[in-house]
Amino acid sequence: MKRAAWLGWLLLGSALAQGAWQLLEIPREGPLVSLQQVEAGGPPPQGIPALGFSGSHNGAVGPSPPPRFESVERARGWLDAREPVLVLELAGEARAYPLQILVWHEIVNDVVAGRPVAVSYCPLCNSGLAFDRKLRLSDAQAQAVRARNPGALLARAGEGWTLEVTFGTSGMLYKSNLLMFDNATATLWSQILGMGVVGTLRGVRLTTLPLQMLGFGAFARAFPEGRVLSRDTGFERNYGENPYFAYDAPEGRPFLFRGQPDARLPAMERVVAVRLGNETVAYPYGLLREVRVVNDGVGGVPLVVFWRPGTASALDRSSVARGRDVGAAGVFDRRLGGRELAFVWDDAGFVDLQTKSRWDLLGRAVAGPLAGKRLEPVAHDNTLWFAWAAFFRNTRVYGTGPQP
Repeated sequence: MKRAAWLGWLLLGSALAQGAWQLLEIPREGPLVSLQQVEAGGPPPQGIPALGFSGSHNGAVGPSPPPRFESVERARGWLDAREPVLVLELAGEARAYPLQILVWHEIVNDVVAGRPVAVSYCPLCNSGLAFDRKLRLSDAQAQAVRARNPGALLARAGEGWTLEVTFGTSGMLYKSNLLMFDNATATLWSQILGMGVVGTLRGVRLTTLPLQMLGFGAFARAFPEGRVLSRDTGFERNYGENPYFAYDAPEGRPFLFRGQPDARLPAMERVVAVRLGNETVAYPYGLLREVRVVNDGVGGVPLVVFWRPGTASALDRSSVARGRDVGAAGVFDRRLGGRELAFVWDDAGFVDLQTKSRWDLLGRAVAGPLAGKRLEPVAHDNTLWFAWAAFFRNTRVYGTGPQP
């Protein structure tokens, strides 16, 4: 498949996408982003069908089937060890969401360990983020929801309210990033910001959950009893094929992106991006490939970034399994048991200097005095530099020159 092919696929149905505002009946008053920068990506709302979407409140967009899962052993029959998966672990329950499926669906509305979650992937940014689907609202926000949708299932929670939603794909983009919409109000939500930006719930922030992007083989070794999103989705798609052929080529350019990308890094450079407190830091994959371990502090939190090879790009070759090796990363709090650890790479793996224990890419001590212990994961994104810098221009780029 040539580059023009996925461009044509992406632009298919653009006329319908332009009508998304009317279809979803989205109020345009007081947006938090420039409406001139909200682009029609091609497909109409749910044209790229999010799984587990419960249907729009006005009935204009119907529901989609819930996600199904299967065992690691069964998934070995169709998933290569290097294929990238998004890994979410909550309360001891681990699930893998293969990107060979998510490039065709972008959002999975799920329940993990009893918690309603949305696992999202934006192919144009390579951004994988997970959110709690239970929104926390003020009295004023709840009143606005009722005015928009009298049937919304709001529940009292202390001094505020909660509203459980599902998310669909709007068919629109902001700064080349996925705009989701919720079933209750059709508010548009920026995936990278994790926030409502246009509509009734603008300004409401989603709770981001730690999510890790790594190869299926690493997930299978760490969680042999884990569950894997099944290709039995209820839709006919070419799972395993990449419709964005060569999109993340190092010399490539972003699609549907206005303006000039931040020149501190190549536009398509992968970065591990962390936001804590008032600080935002990006760790370039090019640097991580050389050093393997970074000990740093962000927002007052001492953290470590691990990186190792063995994970394919989902956006490189026509076959996801054959994508070039871009490696995978994890971000963790370095504090454990009342002390702060420091880590190195010794050509065999990750080692902490204090106890000489060995650690894996998921922040688990696998040998040494701390065997069986785990580092607390830190929520982060594995995305393309142009996208992250477009949203967070004051980002410190680790290991480079002058900063903004």
